[in-house]
Amino acid sequence: MRAILQWTTLSLMSFSALAASSATQEEIFPKGQLATTKTHTGDIWLNELSAGDSTFDPSIAFATYAPGAKLDWHIHPGGQVLLITQGSGYYQEKGKPARLVQKGDVIRSAPGVEHWHGATLRSEFAYLAVTPTQKGKTIWLEPVSQAEYNSVH
Repeated sequence: MRAILQWTTLSLMSFSALAASSATQEEIFPKGQLATTKTHTGDIWLNELSAGDSTFDPSIAFATYAPGAKLDWHIHPGGQVLLITQGSGYYQEKGKPARLVQKGDVIRSAPGVEHWHGATLRSEFAYLAVTPTQKGKTIWLEPVSQAEYNSVH
C-alpha cells in the first residue's frame, strides 16, 4: 500500500511539474531589444531575425508588446504579414473598424495601406512580422490617439 501511495504521489508531482512548465513555456524567439524609436507608445521589444536584402527580400522580425503598447499609424510599401504568436491585440486599417487579433491569427496588410497594431490593455502581444523591403521601408505617420485606442475596447 505504501509503495502505491509513493508512486501516486510521485506521479502527481511529475504531472504538476509538466503542467507548470507547459503553462510558462517561453517563445521560440527571444524578445530582443527594447525599442527606443519614437514610433510607438509603451514598451515594445524587437528582435530582427533576418534583414531583407537582394537575395532574400523580406525582413523577418519578432515583436513583443507590453499590455497597452501600440505602434503609430504607418504604411508598408510592400505590405506585411503578421503571424500572431502570443496574447491579444488590435489591428486597424484607416477608415475601417479595429479588430481583435489573437494567438494563431494571420494578418495580411496590403501594400500602401495605412494601419496600426498594438496590445490590448490586459495582455502582452507578440508576432512574427514578414515585411517585403524591395519597395521601400516603413513610412511612419502620426501616433494613434488615446481616443482612437480607447474606442476599440
